[in-house]
Amino acid sequence: MKLSLRHGFFLVVGIAALFLTWPHALEWMRQGGNILNPIQFFADAINAGGTAAFLSIDMAIAWVVFMVWVVIDAQRIGMGIKWGWFFVGLSYIGVSMAFPIYLVTRERFIDARKQAEAQPGLN
Repeated sequence: MKLSLRHGFFLVVGIAALFLTWPHALEWMRQGGNILNPIQFFADAINAGGTAAFLSIDMAIAWVVFMVWVVIDAQRIGMGIKWGWFFVGLSYIGVSMAFPIYLVTRERFIDARKQAEAQPGLN
């Protein structure tokens, strides 16, 4: 399987997200925040008010939708529920990193399955 331009874009965005977001998370943790406690995380961000509150609420809702969708989708396409839960765990590092990486993994899995189905006698 080759890496498509779209997959490369997703991976670059995911890696960039990791490097753009984590310095802020590390600073928050140095001040006593617990990254494994999303309630505290979003409450601290919402308490800042204004734009931070808007973005935090928006991201919290998108994150919940991602967590439900990725588990169902991974199982539905045949990757298995364990892969879905793996990406839920990865989303604790950052949804903006986990989501593009899931999209690449998902597309590569579907492409490999189609390729295997197209080759008779190898199934």
